Amino acid sequence: MKKVVDRERNKNYYRVLHVPLWIWVFWILPGHLTAALYAHGPDRRHWIWLVIVTAVCAWRGFAGRLPGCEPRPYITHYGEPKPNLWYRVICYTSAWIDLLVPFAINLIGLAINFFTGHWIINDLFMKLYYPLAALVVLATIFNFTPRAGRSTRNEGAEKGWFYVAVWTVVPTQLAGWAMWRLGKYFDLSTTSLGHLRLATFLIVAGGFFTLGLLGKLPRTERYHIPEGVISDMPVSAGA
Repeated sequence: MKKVVDRERNKNYYRVLHVPLWIWVFWILPGHLTAALYAHGPDRRHWIWLVIVTAVCAWRGFAGRLPGCEPRPYITHYGEPKPNLWYRVICYTSAWIDLLVPFAINLIGLAINFFTGHWIINDLFMKLYYPLAALVVLATIFNFTPRAGRSTRNEGAEKGWFYVAVWTVVPTQLAGWAMWRLGKYFDLSTTSLGHLRLATFLIVAGGFFTLGLLGKLPRTERYHIPEGVISDMPVSAGA
């Protein structure tokens, strides 16, 4: 049932192109720095952290110790019960924090603004970011975080859920940012603009999540492999 994977080795350009992705993941990981970046723009702290992250990611990418940067694929077929590698656990836990925590804080902040008229997202980032990030870390410790578990056996489904999250969160955050930047051009009251931002956030998130749930977006298909079976379907390229 098992056949040779299509990719014996990862192409060099493929490995190189994954490094900036992980630089971005770890650069925006410290919540207080990211909140300050969005509120006030970059300062000295952001550039220092960017230099450190770039150096470490370039080093680990060259060593083949970042997802997608390996000389050859670690997971070749869905259903393979391999032990997950430590750097995959760290990277995907960090990526889930980047995806879920700011998304949750923005949604909570927009909802509070809708019901109370108070804009407190910056305060929420300072108060909630690290407790929520700790919950993601705990989920990894208890083997619940997709792609960051102890085994790669369920990679076929977990990879799909990871990209459902990517497709849901990234366009929604971009839409929310656009509404924030373009809001001043609308002839609306502050209250009406807050309601429009929440509606935009929910509509974009709901639309992309539905498409991802149905497997209509790239890499969102979930392959559920029975216990003890290794699929003859090779894992497609992509971190």
